[in-house]
Amino acid sequence: MNDEGKKSTLFLKLKKVVRYVSLYGLSRTLVKIKGSIHMKASEDFGGGKWVNKDCKDHDFLGRSVAIIGCGNFAFSNIAFFCYKKNKKFLRATYDPQKNRSRSLCKAFNGAFAVENWHEILADPNVRLVFIASNHASHAEYAIECIKAGKHVHIEKPHAVTLEQLDRLIDAMSSYPGTKIFLGFNRPRSPLFKKLKAFIDLERGPLMINWFVAGHAIPDEHWYYDNQEGGRVLGNLFHWTDLTLHLVSLDRAFPCNIIPTSMSEAKSEFVLTIVFADQSCAAITFSAKGETFEGVREILNLQKGDLVATLKDFQSLHLDIADKKHVFRARHRDHGHQANIVHSLDGATEPSVAGEDILYVSATARLVMAAKEAVESGAIVKLSIDDIKNHII
Repeated sequence: MNDEGKKSTLFLKLKKVVRYVSLYGLSRTLVKIKGSIHMKASEDFGGGKWVNKDCKDHDFLGRSVAIIGCGNFAFSNIAFFCYKKNKKFLRATYDPQKNRSRSLCKAFNGAFAVENWHEILADPNVRLVFIASNHASHAEYAIECIKAGKHVHIEKPHAVTLEQLDRLIDAMSSYPGTKIFLGFNRPRSPLFKKLKAFIDLERGPLMINWFVAGHAIPDEHWYYDNQEGGRVLGNLFHWTDLTLHLVSLDRAFPCNIIPTSMSEAKSEFVLTIVFADQSCAAITFSAKGETFEGVREILNLQKGDLVATLKDFQSLHLDIADKKHVFRARHRDHGHQANIVHSLDGATEPSVAGEDILYVSATARLVMAAKEAVESGAIVKLSIDDIKNHII
């Protein structure tokens, strides 16, 4: 790259930093920058374990959280928000790339990083495990953690195959003393919660339209590995789950999922879901180019007298007959902090419940049916029996 190219790249990076400060605030922007640096960390460790000398011996027993999968999301979201809640939260980290495990552990004053993740299973002081590894491994790690008596926060997707889902639910049923939390943060966004409260006051079915512009990723990205579930499970899952929250589980099934996009498309999807109560949701996911401000999301919906627009989880416009309401947040809030802290609290507070097995099955089956529809180009029907079959 020549000097002019380097200057242009640097200018764009600086411009993005300034823009992100306005969108997310200074602390979130700084940790995103640190997360990018963390992903390039080169120093790993030998001997099977790296012990953080800055974490004093008397602090070890009070730390009860482990993180499996130490990528950018774990660094700039999970660890960041847990650290804000409790600076002595982190006991252990694990990642196949030991440099990342060590880097995250050191940055957030954890006790140690391990080469063998089974040490986390055997550690009686670990009460909660956050799983943010590659998608196909989420359920595998979670099942073993559940069997070891750990509470588990599983980032989406919590399963990429029906067989994984069966085994995950079997583990949940067999070890009812453990709590399972899922990484669907957007339902805990303040503006989404406010919208849901207004929706629940209206009667009748919903008309829902999601438009999402996601990150562009290269064709060789690991998301596209057959075993990882592709972009439907990797990205679209957020909005199939959000739609299920809007319609509600008891009114959703049976449903028909109708694809209207090219089946060979890897990153662009259009599908319609017609639910049991005649609610309809059209979801468009596009990734044709880079989005300078990150993922862009616009929701338009109508239910009864309510017409609503939610934009990027920062502004909410409501029209209810002759009344108008406008709500704006200072910064975009996708609910990451609320969801992560909910899991952190749930590991120690009996009053904070984990996810219901029926919901765990329903949201996974819905996105798997959406994946089947997108890939086959055919209508897929999903019944409540299809969902309950995984629970029996």
